[in-house]
Amino acid sequence: MSAPSAESDTRPIAAYVASLELMKISSLLPSNENRSTMVHTLARALGLFSKDFSPTRTIALVPPQSAGFTELNTYHTKEYLDFILDPQTVANGSDATKAEFGLRDDCPPFEGMSDYVRLVGGASLTAVKMLRQPRCDVAICWDGGRHHAQKAQAAGFCYVADCTLALMALRRLTQPSPSPTAGPTVARKMRTMYLDLDLHFSDGVSHAFHQTSTGSPHLLTFSIHHAAPGFFPVSPLAAQPTANTDPFTLSLPLCPGASNRTFARAWQCVERVREAFDPDYVVLQCGVDGLAGDPCAIFNWSLGPNEGSLGWCVGKVVNEWRGKKLLLGGGGYDSPNAARAWAYLTSVALGEPLSLDTPIPDHPYFPLYAPSFLLDVPAGNMQDQNSDDYLRAVEEAFDSVVATIGERIAK
Repeated sequence: MSAPSAESDTRPIAAYVASLELMKISSLLPSNENRSTMVHTLARALGLFSKDFSPTRTIALVPPQSAGFTELNTYHTKEYLDFILDPQTVANGSDATKAEFGLRDDCPPFEGMSDYVRLVGGASLTAVKMLRQPRCDVAICWDGGRHHAQKAQAAGFCYVADCTLALMALRRLTQPSPSPTAGPTVARKMRTMYLDLDLHFSDGVSHAFHQTSTGSPHLLTFSIHHAAPGFFPVSPLAAQPTANTDPFTLSLPLCPGASNRTFARAWQCVERVREAFDPDYVVLQCGVDGLAGDPCAIFNWSLGPNEGSLGWCVGKVVNEWRGKKLLLGGGGYDSPNAARAWAYLTSVALGEPLSLDTPIPDHPYFPLYAPSFLLDVPAGNMQDQNSDDYLRAVEEAFDSVVATIGERIAK
C-alpha cells in the first residue's frame, strides 16, 4: 500500500527526535560510547525514516531544542546546574565538589557533558511539545530515558533527569472535562502514567514524584525491574506493593532469569493498573538491559514478537492503549543489541513491525552485528527463577493496589 501524498496525508504522526548534534553528543556518554550513532544509523539503514515505511503512521524527524537553564531548573537545583553546565567550573572543581554532585565512579565528568545535559533534557522536552500537536500520537526519543538522575546529583550513568522533566511538562497540561452538573465546562488535569521496563529500578523518577503523588492521582509511576540485596539502585520504593504503599508509586520486582513467560504474567498487573488509572499520556521507558545477551546478564528477555517479549509489551502500549505515548531509551550495554531493539520498537511504534529475520543492511557498523547479522535478539538458556508462587504473591499484592487506585480516581 502506498503512502498518501503530503497534501492528503492524514496518518497519525510518530515524532522521532534526533539530530546529528544530539547523536554526536550522546555518543560521548562514557557508559554507552558510540551507542547513539549505532542506534540512529541502523534505523536509517533499515528505511525507518522513509515516509512510505508504514501505511499506519508517518514518521517525522524532529531536531531537539536545547533545554535552557530555566527549563532544567524546573527540577534540577540551581547549584547543580551552575556546576555541571560550566565546563570550566567542572574542570577546576575539587574532588569533594564533584562527589557532592555525583560526578565520580559511574558518572565521571566527560568532554561535552554540559552540551549533553542541555540536549538530552531538551530532546525529551521537544518530544513532549510534539505530542501537543493533534496528529502526533507517538513521540520517540531513544537518547532519553535517564531515570537515575537526581535533583542535585548525577547517578547511574545519568546526568540529566529528562524523564522527570518530561513528566513535569505533561503534568501541567489540562483538557476540558464535562462538569458533573449541567454547568459550564471545567478543566480536568491530564493523567500521565510512567511505565519503566529497564532492568534497574527507576529510582530518580519514582523518588521525584513519590511525595506529591500521594496527594494527587494525576501521575502514576510503575517500574518493572530486578531487585536484590545490593543491586543498584537500592531503594525502599523498589519493593512490591504492600497495604501501606503509595498506589501511585508502584514497583514490580522480578527475580533473575525473567523471560517472556514471566513478563506475560506480570503484564496482567500492568493492564489492571492501566485500566484503573486510565491515563491520557503514557511515558514508556524502554531500557533494553534486560534483553538476553546484555552484559548485565540478569534477565532472559527476548525482543519479540511472542507474548511477553519486549516488542509485544511495547506494542500493547502503543497500539492498544488509549491516549498519547512518549517512548524513551535507557539502559542497554550491548550497543548492537540496543540498536536492534530500538530499531524494532520504532517499527512497532510505526504500526509496521519488521520481521526479526530481517538482515542487517550493509552500513558502516555492519561488522559489529556478527555473528547473526539479523535483527533478532533471541532469548538464551538462563533459568527463569520467577516461580509460580512468587508471581502469585505479586498478583495478590496488586489486588489491593488496583482497588485503591480505582477508589482514589473516583473521588
